[in-house]
Amino acid sequence: MSKDNKLSRRKFIGTSAATIAGLSILPSKVIAGMGHKPPSDKLNIAGIGVGGMGHNNLRNMETENIVALCDVDWKYADRNSFKRWPLAKKYKDYRDMFEQQKDIDAVMIATPDHTHALPAVLAMREGHHVYVQKPLTHSVYESRVLRETANNYGVATQMGNQGNSDDGIRQICEWIWAGTIGEITHVDAWTNRPIWPQGLDRPKKEQRIPKTLDWELFIGPAKMRPYNEIYHPWNWRGWWDFGTGALGDMANHILDPVFKALKLEYPTSVQGSSSPVNLESAPNSEFVKYEFPRRDNLPKVGMPKVSVHWYDGGLMPPRPDELKAGEQMGDNGGGCVFYGTRGKIMCGTYAQNPTLLPTNEMAHFEKPKKSIRRISNAMNGGHEQDWIRACKEDKSARLEASSNFNYAGPLNEMVVMGVLAVRLQSLNRKLIWDGPNMRFTNISPSDQITALTKNDFEIVNGDPKFNKDFSTLPALETAEEWIRHNYRSGWEQI
Repeated sequence: MSKDNKLSRRKFIGTSAATIAGLSILPSKVIAGMGHKPPSDKLNIAGIGVGGMGHNNLRNMETENIVALCDVDWKYADRNSFKRWPLAKKYKDYRDMFEQQKDIDAVMIATPDHTHALPAVLAMREGHHVYVQKPLTHSVYESRVLRETANNYGVATQMGNQGNSDDGIRQICEWIWAGTIGEITHVDAWTNRPIWPQGLDRPKKEQRIPKTLDWELFIGPAKMRPYNEIYHPWNWRGWWDFGTGALGDMANHILDPVFKALKLEYPTSVQGSSSPVNLESAPNSEFVKYEFPRRDNLPKVGMPKVSVHWYDGGLMPPRPDELKAGEQMGDNGGGCVFYGTRGKIMCGTYAQNPTLLPTNEMAHFEKPKKSIRRISNAMNGGHEQDWIRACKEDKSARLEASSNFNYAGPLNEMVVMGVLAVRLQSLNRKLIWDGPNMRFTNISPSDQITALTKNDFEIVNGDPKFNKDFSTLPALETAEEWIRHNYRSGWEQI
């Protein structure tokens, strides 16, 4: 890329960032003065991160025009997306795409976690509607910014937790709100993830960067490191600089019905523990305990204080006594169990197949009347299509998509707070959370945390000799960085 083009790109980013908050900028294609597109008109959609899940999302959006495809790895993207939409313009850098292509109405983002926030913010500032894969962002602060930016610019938004649009989560909400199992005081949730490498030290070997991969753009706002094939594609999930581990990958699916049905907002405290955790990658297994305050009661059920326990990496909650021998707890991917004062509800991953416990209670259960809007074919394109519908509606009367950022932002904040708790576990205390101000109130400037930097062993005379090194970090400063994630020099700090 030429020097002049780089300067132009920087100027674009700076100008975009300086746009007055609250000003709604409508795409040029939108009907003048109306702020909406008729349903008969097709959106022009751009995809950022199109080699993996992004390809699936775009296939569910191809009722519209796929006009631009952006990916840092053109070999990976050429496996499917480039071949499927050959007329779409191709880019490696989304900043170039926003600068050069002016026919975009909406943007789908399915990049690694650490590069969700910046393209989403830039897109919204340009007046584009956005769909962002889960987890919504890499940090608490980024989630807060995406929510505020969406509201300021009046765009339609959706996070890619497709179970949020399905019937299961709606059934759970209706049952709980009807008082079916009484007041809920505890929830257990779990996943079978990770199913990728975690708990690893940084590879010592530097490998040659493939010609089709722009490593600088893959790194983006993270700290630069040498290329190694263990990071890309997909395995980035297990590395702290790029992903959020099993919790970030699956909790936006599995904790979604918990957050929605119990009308949760900010937790008051969080505490984590895990298998050995280092500064490079997520641990192989985690346990996180959240505590939430009392919420306003509903007409048919109270909303008392509730604890939510998360398990992953093979860790499991206690098996409910009501489950008979041979009955599966959740499903193969995970699930959750709601403990109420009058009974229990269990579901699988994505809130699938909710049931009362014991399961034979379902034979005579009179289900409450449906009170929540249903979305057809949610798990196979309906989630994306509901967002497309919202994109085309006048923002003054828009029915927002199910997992719009006003909902998805706080949900994701809860999820990545769990990541913080795991990384700060050496403090060995319940961390008290001030949600509105995004800070822990019981970490002092003198507190320190420790983390593994080396963890291996050798056999000496038949016995294992363990070699472990630890880093000591200032806890408050480190927590503040992890809450926010400061960007690498040359990348905009949102």
